[in-house]
Formats: sequence, structure tokens, C-alpha cells
Amino acid sequence: MLRRLLPTLVALGCGLLALGWGLVSLQRIFSQERDDAHAQLRSRRDALAHAAEEALRQNLAKKLDESIPPLHAAVGDPLEPGEGYYINFRGYQFLPRLTIPMPGTGTPARDVHALLGARLKDGAPAGEWEPRLTRLRAVEAALAARDARGAATRVEELLRYHAANRLTPEQELPFLLLVVERLQRGPATMPLVRALLREGLPEDLGGFARASGLQRDVLRERSRFTRADFDFLHARIVRVSAALGEPTGDFLARAGEAGAGMLVIPEELYEPTLLGESWYVALRGEAVYGIAVDLEAMLQPITQDMQARGLFDATGRLRLRAGGAVRPLSTLKLAVDMPQWARQEADIDARYGLKTLLVAVCGGLAVAIFALAVVAQQRKYRFLELKSDFVATVSHELRTPLASIRLLGETLERKLAQAPEVRDYPARIVQAADGLHFLVENILSFNRIDKGRWTLRTSRVRLEELIPPLRDDLANATNVPVHITSDLEDVELEADPGLLRMVFSNLGRNACAYNRRSPVEISIRAQMIPGYGCTVLFQDNGIGIPESEWENAFLDFYRLTVPGPEVHGSGLGLALCRKIMKLHRGDIQVAASGPDGTTFALIFNEPAR
Repeated sequence: MLRRLLPTLVALGCGLLALGWGLVSLQRIFSQERDDAHAQLRSRRDALAHAAEEALRQNLAKKLDESIPPLHAAVGDPLEPGEGYYINFRGYQFLPRLTIPMPGTGTPARDVHALLGARLKDGAPAGEWEPRLTRLRAVEAALAARDARGAATRVEELLRYHAANRLTPEQELPFLLLVVERLQRGPATMPLVRALLREGLPEDLGGFARASGLQRDVLRERSRFTRADFDFLHARIVRVSAALGEPTGDFLARAGEAGAGMLVIPEELYEPTLLGESWYVALRGEAVYGIAVDLEAMLQPITQDMQARGLFDATGRLRLRAGGAVRPLSTLKLAVDMPQWARQEADIDARYGLKTLLVAVCGGLAVAIFALAVVAQQRKYRFLELKSDFVATVSHELRTPLASIRLLGETLERKLAQAPEVRDYPARIVQAADGLHFLVENILSFNRIDKGRWTLRTSRVRLEELIPPLRDDLANATNVPVHITSDLEDVELEADPGLLRMVFSNLGRNACAYNRRSPVEISIRAQMIPGYGCTVLFQDNGIGIPESEWENAFLDFYRLTVPGPEVHGSGLGLALCRKIMKLHRGDIQVAASGPDGTTFALIFNEPAR
């Protein structure tokens, strides 16, 4: 069989390989289409991200340029806002301002202020403070005498002496605060005294470098004071400023300003850089300038501009990709998030998955068709082999009885009147003729039923009436004694009586042919199930059928291989029985089989009566 199947297998294999190559090529095309679609979306996303990155770089540089004047103003004037600015010149950080007070709980500034106030009150010697207090008493005396010109002259002398004899900030600021508090007269306060509070003194009196106003000086030198001293000076300055009508809003704001502390700048700063997501710094000359930035807020106008130009839909947004704490601006990367693109990518993957599934289904169908074709060819050649075996068997089965008939006839012709041993020749001739007739009937019936040309002629059949013809048929068909017992309980079926006799005859002849015992025992009994029909059990005492062959025994032209002498047969008996039972909308099965015999179950779905 394999030799016959080889050309078919080669042809099918070549076709399967060609189809497989085509499906693989098609899958590659689908994969390339998916990659191209993703690349197109990715290219568009990257282009928008690059444009947004350039716009952000330009906006950051522009914002820093616009911040240079207020940044310089904040460096020179402690009352100017300094939050959000950074400047580092030759390693010294000017901004953000360091607002951390001196550690400790001491109050040296308050103590100086209290000491000087007490000495002015009690007139006791003040040591190194005595020259200043003496001049201060002279000013107070002139004011008490309403000598405005003398008071102004003496104030100038006091300030010149103070400028010539420098003190530490912890001493100078409490002293100047005391001077303002002692000499202030509300709106009538002398200009030099008022200048000590906010505007600062002229340069020849120690202005600019030193006395630039108590409000500015205490802010500039706040890191030299403990928290208690700073709060003391701050409260007294606010009080006296209010008494003189001087502005205090900016002073209060700067006093409450929370510094950012020391920013850690990379040692090598070659280009504008982002520190985290909060600071933008750039090197300009010997100074490093920086501003606090809100990148989310700066990305909003860029996003709105792209939406206005139709590059984004309303759901699109820009965001900064995750990165290190220090990011040079040249490495700045933005991400473009658009739900529409996410849906498009999902659609691309879904279409690719569907195409891949179709390719897989086609491949599976091709393999299934290949397998079915191989099975069909195998069954075809197997059928041809069985048909060939059937022809050979039928030829042998026809040749044997014909030869017997011819031989017995010739012998009978010569010796009919001569010897008594030829007396059984007529019976043997009849037996051979009956066997030939039975074979021919089986073949014709099988062919008609297989072609659908048999018309059922049903009638009420009593199963018990089929036993005598079966007994006579088996008696004529074999020389072995046959003992038939039945328990059919007057069962009647709506069936074709001729076909039922043929079923019983085939089962009976098989029981005799595949048997090594004498006599042959056959038992036929019926089991009725109300509402479901009737099952007839046909039992013999033959050699049995292997369980693996129970279904094969009903195949067309199939003959069982049994040990011992060859058993004559066509391979149609059981196949014909099943076709007859199917024609009656029933079935026949092997119910049990073993060395003690075989039991066939004839299942009739027609209700029994």
C-alpha cells in the first residue's frame, strides 16, 4: 500500500510545502505592514516631541533672559524678591538667599540693645560704647531744646564717628536700631535718622557698603543672628517703621521668604541644564544663573499651540520623560501622550492579530486537508485491496461449489447404478448449490442495499417464526450438528421478514463456520424495554472475536484472521447484517465475545408488541 501511496504523498507534500512557503511569506508581509504602521506613528510622535523640545529650550532661555534684571536687582537689594532665582559667582551663592539662622538660643543683639538702653537711662559709664552714647545724648538734648540745626549737626557727627569706628553686625544693628528708636519723632523725624531705617546713609557717612538701611541690613546679615535675635530685631524694625510711616510690605515678605538652601551644581557645567524638574541653570561668563521653573506649566502653552495648529487633539498632552537629577538641555526628552494614537496602535495590533489568525487557520486547514487526503487515499487503496480480496474470495467460493457440482454430477453419471457409496451425492450437490445460492443472494442484497435500491416490505413478523427456517438452513449448510434454543416470548416486530431471515442466516452460518465445537450451540432471546424497542441477543459457542476487532468485523469485505484451518467466507456477512439493521433504523453490535462464544445484540428501535 505504501508503494501505491508514495506518489500521492509526494504530490501532497510538495503542495503543502508550497502553501506553507506562501503562508510564511504572507505572514512576513503582514508583520512588515504592522512594523511600518508603528514606525509611521512613532515617527510622527518623535517629530512632535522634537518640535516641543526645541520650543521648550527656547522658552527656558527666553525666561532666563527676562529674569536677568530682577535677578541682579535681588542680588543688590535684599528687599527685592529673590525666590525662584539662582546666581553663583566664583563659587559663592548669592541667590537663593540663605535664610538659615545661626544655631543656638543666645541673644547677643538683644543684650546689646538692652545694655545700651539701660546706660542711656541711668547714665552709668558704658565703656567702649561711651563715645557713641555721649553723642547720642547730645542729639537728644538738642531735640529736647528744639534746636533742629544743632540736632542735625550732632546726628551727622554721631554717624561720622560711627562710620569711622566700625562694629560687628551683632553690635552695629542693635545700636542703629536704638538710635532710630530714641531719635524718631514721627513725621518730624530728621532725614538722616529716617534714612537709617530704609533708604540708607550717604556714602561719606558709611552708606552703600555698610549702612544701607536697617531693613536691608538685617535681611542681609540674618545668618549672623540666632532665631531669637532675628525675631527681636525684625519686630522692633517693623514697629518703628510703622511709627515713621515707612513701607514694610517688602520687608515682611523677604523676612518670611523660604530660601531654597544651597543648590548642588555640577562641577563641569558646559551647557544649560535642568536640575531635577525645578531649576534651570546656565553658565554666562564667570557666573551661573538660574531660575525656578514649572515645566508642567511651561508645557501648557506649547501643547495649546500644537492643538491650535491641528497637531494634537483635545486629549493630547506633553510630559517630561523620566531622567536623572541633572539633565543637560541637549538631552532633554519629552513624551507625547495621545489616546488617539494609543487606539491606533491597538487597532494595528488587532488587525495584525486577525491576519495572523487567518494565516494560522489557513495553515491548519491545509494540514487538515493533507491529512484527510492521505486518509482518503489510504482508505481508497484499502478498499481496493479488500475489493480485490473479495473478488478472489468470491471466485474461489464460486469455483469450489461449481467444481463440486460438476465432479459429483459426472461421478453420479458414471456410477449411479454401480455403487452404494454415491447415494449421498445428490444431497452434497444440493448442499453445494445452496451455498452458492446463499453467496449470490448475499452479494446481490449487499449491492442493492449499498446502492439504496432496496425497498422495505414490512409486515408484522413474529420472531419465533424465523427459528424453523433458520434451523433448516443451517442443517442444509453444514454437516455439524446445530442445536438452537430460543426465548422470544411471542415478540412481534414491524420489519421485512426476508431481510430478518437473511440476518439470522448470516449470524447462524458464521456461528457454524467460526466454531471448533460439536454440536454448535445457538441461543436466541429477546429483551423488551417498554417505550424504547426490543433487543434480540444472538449467542453462539464459537471461537470468539478479539475486542479490538469488534467494529472492524462489520466493515465491508473484512474477514477475520483466525488460527487453524482456513474458514471460507466472502467478508460480507456481518457488513450486510449491519446494513439491514440500519435500514430498519436499528443497529447490530458485539455485546460480548470470548473463548466461550460471541453474543450479538440486534437493536430494534420500533416498539415491540
